[in-house]
Amino acid sequence: SFADIITSIRYWVIHSITIPSLFIAGWLFVSTGLAYDVFGSPRPNEYFTESQQGIPLITGRFEPLEKQNEFSRRSQ
Repeated sequence: SFADIITSIRYWVIHSITIPSLFIAGWLFVSTGLAYDVFGSPRPNEYFTESQQGIPLITGRFEPLEKQNEFSRRSQ
């Protein structure tokens, strides 16, 4: 039963090692920047370029592709 599992010494020995290990591994994965590299997301200092410090907002209804191409040309 569930009570037998929770009161088992073996359960607490196993989980007292695995739960902190998973927490530390996740913290290292994010803090070293490896998560940015693995998932390809920009780092906090890479969201905006020197030339563009605002959000690339597409306001035109009829030419969104041209606006998107303009934003991508500016960011390169």
